[in-house]
Amino acid sequence: MTSPLAEALLNYTERQSGESPFRTPIETLAIMRSDRPKPPSHMIFRPAMCIVAQGAKWATFGDMRLVYKAGQALVVGMETPSIGQVVEASPGAPCLVLMFELDLAIMRAVADELATPVKANSETGHGVFVANFDGPLADCAVRLVRLLETPEAIKALYPGIMREICYWLLTGPQGGDIARLTLTHGPSQRVMQAMNSLRLRFRETVRIEELAALAQMSVTVFHRQFKALTQVTPLQYQKQLRLLEARRLMIVSAVNAEAASFEVGYESPSQFSREYARMFGAPPKRDVHHMKAALHEEMAA
Repeated sequence: MTSPLAEALLNYTERQSGESPFRTPIETLAIMRSDRPKPPSHMIFRPAMCIVAQGAKWATFGDMRLVYKAGQALVVGMETPSIGQVVEASPGAPCLVLMFELDLAIMRAVADELATPVKANSETGHGVFVANFDGPLADCAVRLVRLLETPEAIKALYPGIMREICYWLLTGPQGGDIARLTLTHGPSQRVMQAMNSLRLRFRETVRIEELAALAQMSVTVFHRQFKALTQVTPLQYQKQLRLLEARRLMIVSAVNAEAASFEVGYESPSQFSREYARMFGAPPKRDVHHMKAALHEEMAA
């Protein structure tokens, strides 16, 4: 039986032109539809929820793989690189995903207004997890999709629905995980502040001692908490950001591999090529050729 959310997403996507992901009148909300399983793809997540209404996906963060399927959502509490794949989809039952950014400021405001404060879980917890998306949360998601039919109402109604989503997340079974990511002065927040500095300066050589000082931690504690939160080390995080940006430059701006390597902070093109092949499964030139061919084929379909 098709869920109300899957039905709403199916109806919306069937009326759209172009390719998935479908942009919507709400800038921070997108809808993805896949009529068949797809190869793994690399991306950078912002704090977001990815709700699967039909089908199934997986996403990896470092060595951790999370599978989420119909009725579940991937919750990402920070900006981080990831690899994802649609694994369950067909023309008769496409994979349908509603993705929207989480405003952590709204989350904190709602948390402050709760009659009973939510106790944050251990500070060594992960910054990403899978949560069930049913009951009141599912009702909110359906209303979000239906709101797209009346763009003139978005400004007035969207903030209220997002506050409601934040409320149900904070008071639900995994409220402690959500609260840990929204604490203003907790260790997770200090690690994320250092992570933000690393993200802004990923082209530079950044010493871990400097990042640990920003987080007000010893190097050992910072390294441990960074990996607990992201599933990768600070060096691996920076490397993934560099390689993803280099790939974007080569595909979108037609920059050659050597120029791209220098642009993102590598001093050795040969090291860049080795690390690129390890991450994407092929050397830069071959990978970019394959990506452009796949994009052309998808657009022609």
